[in-house]
Amino acid sequence: MILEYLQKIDTALFYFINVQLANPLFDVVMPFITNKYTWFPIWAVLIIGLLWKGGKRGRWAVFIAVLSVALADQLVNFVFKPYFHRIRPCNMVEGVHLLLNKKTSYSMPSSHAANFFAVAVVFSYFYRKYQIYFWFIAFLVAYSRVAVGVHYPFDILAGTICGIVFGLFWIIAFKQILKIKDWTLPAR
Repeated sequence: MILEYLQKIDTALFYFINVQLANPLFDVVMPFITNKYTWFPIWAVLIIGLLWKGGKRGRWAVFIAVLSVALADQLVNFVFKPYFHRIRPCNMVEGVHLLLNKKTSYSMPSSHAANFFAVAVVFSYFYRKYQIYFWFIAFLVAYSRVAVGVHYPFDILAGTICGIVFGLFWIIAFKQILKIKDWTLPAR
């Protein structure tokens, strides 16, 4: 009964975001934002820049971010999604404003949300001055997944939680492994 109620809330939120907030601008912008290939050059430049000019801080940020995304992506796609077996809204909800091809993989949790929020946590930790940009990008990508019709809002919430947890896990793990009591870094 509770699960049915939550599903109704999730479907209503999905319909509101995907159908009622749909507009011609989002129809063009959201598929671009949600496409992982849009972000590859941006991440590549950032990673190369941090490895080359970022010093020790940059190398740690990249290393921990890569570990966080690897853990988030693998667990979400190969453990959590098969466990939850949740069908994507584009295959379940009538009248979806679908901006991508239908996907047959499971939807809970969103790996896009998990990956981008893992990066946001790690880079925000190391570069607090720029954290608003990292969080904004993560939110934008996560929102785009509902806007294009391939995820429910609760899929996004679950992916967000996974990403934050995995990012924090690796930050805390390396503080323990390296026996760093205070790994606070000045804002840059």
